[in-house]
Amino acid sequence: MPQITVDYSAPLSEGFDRRAFALALHDAVVEIAAAKYEACKTQFRATEDTTVGRDGDGHAVVHVTLGLLAGRTDETKVRLTEAVLLLLREHVKVGAVAFHASAEVRELDASYRKFEV
Repeated sequence: MPQITVDYSAPLSEGFDRRAFALALHDAVVEIAAAKYEACKTQFRATEDTTVGRDGDGHAVVHVTLGLLAGRTDETKVRLTEAVLLLLREHVKVGAVAFHASAEVRELDASYRKFEV
């Protein structure tokens, strides 16, 4: 915990400093949600096809999902998603596309378990 997944349109690959974004996001998660650095795990998934609305082309999307253990207040979740959106502005160079960015915090199910070796 936290489990962070970043889905993004592949055309953003060159202009998205993913490592710097992840490190800055880990700082925010530690500060805002009281997580531990060693628990922060971020995975990036580039999506080849993105369609928005009826025109389809000329759009790029980034959506960040943060999975946290239960117990955070709604205020904490909002502060965290707002921080994510600010960090995306800093770490994604958009170019000539319409850019859509979003973030959500979800609570991990009570069945969540993990192991490390």
